[in-house]
Amino acid sequence: MGYEIDFHAVGEESKSGDAISIRIKDDIGQSIIVIDGGYKSDGEKVAKHITEYYNTKVIDLIISTHPDADHINGLPYLVENMEVKKLLISQPWEFDDLTKYFQDGRFTDNSLGNKVADSINKAVDLVNLAKAKGIEVIAPSAGKTLTYSSAEIIILGPSEDYYKELLPQILTEKPSGIIGEMLNSAFDTVVNIIKSIWGEDNLSEDVVTSPLNSTSIITLIKCDGRNLLFTGDSGVEALNRAYPIYKDRSSGNTLKMFQVPHHGSRRNISSSILDKYIGPKVEKGKNCNISAICSVAKNTDKHPRDRVVNALIHRGAQVVVTKGQSIRHHNSMGERSGWTPVTPLEYFQEVKD
Repeated sequence: MGYEIDFHAVGEESKSGDAISIRIKDDIGQSIIVIDGGYKSDGEKVAKHITEYYNTKVIDLIISTHPDADHINGLPYLVENMEVKKLLISQPWEFDDLTKYFQDGRFTDNSLGNKVADSINKAVDLVNLAKAKGIEVIAPSAGKTLTYSSAEIIILGPSEDYYKELLPQILTEKPSGIIGEMLNSAFDTVVNIIKSIWGEDNLSEDVVTSPLNSTSIITLIKCDGRNLLFTGDSGVEALNRAYPIYKDRSSGNTLKMFQVPHHGSRRNISSSILDKYIGPKVEKGKNCNISAICSVAKNTDKHPRDRVVNALIHRGAQVVVTKGQSIRHHNSMGERSGWTPVTPLEYFQEVKD
């Protein structure tokens, strides 16, 4: 059995996005999985890649981690133009005690910021499109397991209870607006530069991401003795809640690939989370053969954060970023003509405090 995972170079010049296609192959055949589709223009790119490199128009499973534009907007193209068999997506409008927020399956409360309402309704539209095409739509309950080409796809989170905790926060969250974005940008710009000391992560345990990011589906793929972990835009609390299932279900396999959550933001990761999923800190220069992959825009200087990169290197991971170049992580699938390995990021000798 073998697999190949493509992190596509998607998104605008300075705005990062996530689109991942996966091919798993065994003696019987192959299975194709897509996790997120990037922005609207990226759906066609992913479809062409699957057709050209996987030699098929069939997608066995699409996982929509959460309805942010940089993750979900490319998926309708795949649903419309590829032969999709299943769509796994959260459907909060199906929760009995939350139907008051929705009318005819759409969020209609005018008190909600337009950006959040649009995001939730994008999920509604994708589900409706999939059903109209005869595609099976399934919910991502924590612990749910699907099998494709002898590989296990295990949903680690969020649980329905956690999603229900988050949804009222999402529905009352107010957009920051232009002024808020400018203040955040200024805060990130006016920082101290400190010298890095090996083993010191400079990561906070108290960081919080948005409630919508926290609903991201966290997925473990177990394939050929290897663990492959996909995190979407999940944050520290979501990853903590998902860890018991990961610990229980990942035993016996070795972690080989870790998707760095939310493009390497410092607000989505902590030292304790990395200790749990990646492992303890190692001696300087040691390589543990773990690929930490980060999808970032070509011209962004915001992601990944230098302190996040260093914390991963402290644990022996090799950190690679898309930055306008698609990344292929594979095992037992042979080389691909015209594709070359991506050079890992070097350790930052100085980080922003």
